[in-house]
Amino acid sequence: MSHKPSDQQGFAAIAAIFLVVVLAALGGFMLTFSNAQHTSSVQDVQGSRAYWAAMAGLEWGISSAVTGAANCLPSTNLSIGAFSVAIRCNARLYTEASTSHTIYQLTSVASLTGSTAGSQSYVERSVSAVIEK
Repeated sequence: MSHKPSDQQGFAAIAAIFLVVVLAALGGFMLTFSNAQHTSSVQDVQGSRAYWAAMAGLEWGISSAVTGAANCLPSTNLSIGAFSVAIRCNARLYTEASTSHTIYQLTSVASLTGSTAGSQSYVERSVSAVIEK
């Protein structure tokens, strides 16, 4: 029996290498995409937590201004969970006819404690309100 050499010897090895390279690239893309999705999900949850921390700070500021307990301190810092909350209050007295009204402008800014602006883990939310007493 004689065996004739074929012109197509080694084609299967080239096809297998090509297929492995394509599958490795696809796997790398899927890993990168999965990491991006996870990071986005974490940022979304932290953003929601920051929003509610800012709302809690705003409610505290409104309560303090309305009850007169803090008499609208210009600046107050609180710690709520993992967030630093800065509450700013600006009170202005207005007289209309013979009645005096106090207008309070309150702003609450919550940011993740220990993170800095520009870092991947940085989260900040701000809410504000205007009330009259």
